[in-house]
Amino acid sequence: MENSNHIIIDSKELNGKRVLVTGGTGGGMGEATVKRLARAGATVITTARHTPDELKDSDLFIQADISTPEGTTKVVEYLLKRFGGVDILVNNVGGSSTPTGGVLKQTDADWQRTFETNLFAAVRLDRGLLPSMLEQGGGVIVHVTSIQRRFPGENTMAYSAAKAALTNYSKALATELAPKGIRVNSVAPGFTETKAAERLIERMAQERGCDYSDARQSLMDSLGGIPIGRTARPEEVAELVAFLVSDRASYIVGAEHTIDGGIVRTI
Repeated sequence: MENSNHIIIDSKELNGKRVLVTGGTGGGMGEATVKRLARAGATVITTARHTPDELKDSDLFIQADISTPEGTTKVVEYLLKRFGGVDILVNNVGGSSTPTGGVLKQTDADWQRTFETNLFAAVRLDRGLLPSMLEQGGGVIVHVTSIQRRFPGENTMAYSAAKAALTNYSKALATELAPKGIRVNSVAPGFTETKAAERLIERMAQERGCDYSDARQSLMDSLGGIPIGRTARPEEVAELVAFLVSDRASYIVGAEHTIDGGIVRTI
C-alpha cells in the first residue's frame, strides 16, 4: 500500500530488528520515527523524561533523562538485559533552553546542559550499546543533528555548537566502525513543524497579535525563507531515517543528510 506521495508505508523490511529511538514521545520527529519504524516491522523501544499515560505499562518505553550519565546507564542496562542490545540506534534527543540575550546571559551551566543533551547523550548511548553491536557483527546508528550547526545565532550558539560537534563526532565514528559492519550517518533537519514548534508559533502569534500562519511565515522568513514554501512534517524526517537504517542504504556511511526544504544554499 502506498500513500499519495508514493511512499511505501507498510513494508516489513525491518522485521526482527531491535530499535532504540530516543525522545520518542511528544509529537515530534522522534515519535514519528517510532511509528514509522514500527510499521516496518521493528520492535521499537523509546525513551523520555516523563512517561505518557499510554506507555505506563509498556516494556517498550524507558523513563530516563538521558542528558545525565545515570539516565543513559539506565537505558543501556535495560536494553541489554531485556533485549540483548539493539540492531538500530536513533539518537534523536535534542533541544535548547538557553536564555535569550546573547553570550553574556549564558552561563557555564547553560552550555553544559546543552552539550549534555545534544552531544553527550548520544556519545554515552553509542558507547554503551556498541559492544553488543560489535559482538553481533553489525548495526546502524543515526544521529539527528540540525541545520543550525551552519547557522549559529546569539540565542542558539550553544545548541549550534553542540550539533556541530555531534556532526563531527558522527563522521569520525562512521570511519572507525564501517570496517566492523556498523554504519553511522546523521540527519540534519531544518524547520520542522513538531508539536513543540506549533506551541512556539502559537505563542508568537499571541505576542504579536497576528494569526498562526503569519507567525509561521515570520519564522520562515527569519531563516531566509524556505524555497519549497513550507515547513517540514515530522513524518518526512522519519521517512528519511527509515531509509537510512534499512538495507536500501547499505552503502551510505558517514554522510550528513540535510532535510530542510532548501534553506541551506551552500554546496
